[in-house]
Amino acid sequence: MATILHVDMDAFYASVELLHHPEWRGKPVVVGSGPHERGVVSTCSYEARRFGIHSAMPSRTAYERCPDAIFVRPHMELYQEVSDKVFEIFEHYTPYVEGVSIDEAFLDITGNLHLHGGDRARLGEALRKEIRETCGVTCSVGIAPNRLLAKIGSEQHKPDGLTLMPFEADAIAAFLAPKPIGILWGIGKKTEAVLRPYGLVTCGDLQRTPLRQLETILGSGATATTLQDYAFGRSDDHVYWETEDEKSVSREHTFGEDEYDRSVVRTKLLELVTEVGHRFRTERRWARTAKLKLRDADFNTITRQIPFETPARDDISFREKALELFDHEKIGSVRLIGFGVTNIQDSPDADGPTLFALPEDARREKRERLSAALDALRDRGLLS
Repeated sequence: MATILHVDMDAFYASVELLHHPEWRGKPVVVGSGPHERGVVSTCSYEARRFGIHSAMPSRTAYERCPDAIFVRPHMELYQEVSDKVFEIFEHYTPYVEGVSIDEAFLDITGNLHLHGGDRARLGEALRKEIRETCGVTCSVGIAPNRLLAKIGSEQHKPDGLTLMPFEADAIAAFLAPKPIGILWGIGKKTEAVLRPYGLVTCGDLQRTPLRQLETILGSGATATTLQDYAFGRSDDHVYWETEDEKSVSREHTFGEDEYDRSVVRTKLLELVTEVGHRFRTERRWARTAKLKLRDADFNTITRQIPFETPARDDISFREKALELFDHEKIGSVRLIGFGVTNIQDSPDADGPTLFALPEDARREKRERLSAALDALRDRGLLS
């Protein structure tokens, strides 16, 4: 049986800011756009969350809820530096690491349990302690036989907690039975609204409902089967790790509930493109291919890719291809969106060096200089 860890850093951006501003500890800290600007909250400290502030909330609304909050622009270079250290620590425990985002990952520790006496909780606590002592930030960890349960586990005792989930089928079903259906992947407010009139509000309700009846309610056999599997805690136990030879840089975002507003999804995609570009340019390299990943409310996953006209490393080229891919897809609802670049090379020349400068070289170099200038502004916290 697999043993999967889900590691979720606690209020990560805000926690890193507190490392540099210890005088802010215990105060509401909001990372994102300024309080009087058009823009949103990236994340916030737990003190700010007590005022109802949350990520993706307009910064102006956050200010209305807590005028005394400390608003700070993101410092992506600082966050990436700490994230790199955290991911290095992951590799002390297993080579099988799937980075979901800068502050979240799944780890397959099945083959390394013997190094900790076969004690899952002991391994999880050792990892949490090393992150806290080395990086100065905390994380919450869920340990389970699959991804879904590990993710649910990491949410049980936030912040700075560890949850060892049940591993036997009967115990898993019993644990989930009283939980609200909203903890399951793919169930947002709209799906909850569809199920509520039928008295389906807990995982136990989904467990007890005949599959044929659930199919009728949801109008989709595949969706009904998937949700009932999730209600029993049955899910994918595979960690999608990448080797260095595969060479790709990507970022993903899972919405708290299914998102039907394409403008919201589009905005999030552009944020991911910026993160990928900033991360990609930490090394001298160029990409030949852009990739888009979409997952809808029915858990269907779409992946699309498109080549750049010439190898690229600038934000403009990344945005153009990301939007070209996204605008081509007629997807009604989005649960997850991701963007990445792959087919990496260490030269901007598609077919090897050339003796003469070409017009596209000047255009490419101009875009790269602009991206480098924007990176410098982001690193100094002058641009979100």
